[in-house]
Amino acid sequence: MTYYGAKELADSFTTVRKNTILVAEDIPEEKYSFAAAPDVRTIEKLLVHIAISHWWQDQIHMEKRTSMDGIDFQALMQRVMEEEGRSHTKAEVLDLLRKEGEIWANFVAGLSEDFLSQTITITGGTPPSRTRFEMLLSGKEHEMHHRGQLMLMQRMIGIVPHLTRAMQEQMAQMQRQAQEKKPA
Repeated sequence: MTYYGAKELADSFTTVRKNTILVAEDIPEEKYSFAAAPDVRTIEKLLVHIAISHWWQDQIHMEKRTSMDGIDFQALMQRVMEEEGRSHTKAEVLDLLRKEGEIWANFVAGLSEDFLSQTITITGGTPPSRTRFEMLLSGKEHEMHHRGQLMLMQRMIGIVPHLTRAMQEQMAQMQRQAQEKKPA
């Protein structure tokens, strides 16, 4: 019996994506051009990168490959660079995050345990092979990595991230409850 399978992975990815969308919604459109340093993605470009980051995994899992051999990475990178290079409004970015997130979560949710356990050969890779499950999980980890960058960028433009605000409110509520329980 597996305790964490396709359904749990899809649910977990959906939670991560919902939090990414909340970050994207919190940031005013006029700040989407902010870059934390020269030669790094702007907020807009980072959000687009997150939205489409599953495209390379589509080439492996949706096509049921057992090896990375034969994937036209040049064409894939061209497609990714074109999408990341286009100018997107905030509404377009949010739509892309929602649409691509739904596509990916629906795909992952329908995978079998047998499919998740299959090994993919990565010629010249380190490690030389990974299970589909590991590869799919890495997509969620990739998004969380970039969301951390976005949350730091929020701080840099004067916004307290929503997860921090929620934790602060929870702590304040616990303190109020503790004060109410103290005898006078």
